[in-house]
Amino acid sequence: MRQNAGGHEMADAEFVQGMTPFLRESLGAYGDGVLTGEPAAGASGTAAEVGRELLRATFRRVDERGREGLEEAVQEAAAEPGNEDAVGALRQEIRRALRKHPELEGELAALLPGGGGGTTTVIASGARSIAAGGSIGIAITGDGHGSSKP
Repeated sequence: MRQNAGGHEMADAEFVQGMTPFLRESLGAYGDGVLTGEPAAGASGTAAEVGRELLRATFRRVDERGREGLEEAVQEAAAEPGNEDAVGALRQEIRRALRKHPELEGELAALLPGGGGGTTTVIASGARSIAAGGSIGIAITGDGHGSSKP
């Protein structure tokens, strides 16, 4: 957790941003039932299951008001899978929970692949997606790109 100029703790935006692929996968697999549905058969360790556990751990930690906000954000993000604002609102609910419950960060980090110990997990999702765990130089996606070699 970092502190802003006023001395108030603020959730690490990069940490929550790193959850995004897992959140998207869980919403795609479970829809708005991600908080209450049963695990999918054979889903253990998958990105969808990791996202589901991140959301459920957050849900368990927050109070009634936090649960309502998280449920609403999940419903909106599940209803509009491509809506970046809806996914951003879901991340904001998680950040709000982290501010109120700093110990939650360790719990969520432990759920991420590598236990949050600095391992980078890269997931590509969607047509023409590229996933890279480090610097790869130039990456071009899309149609109509020919080789630049002579």
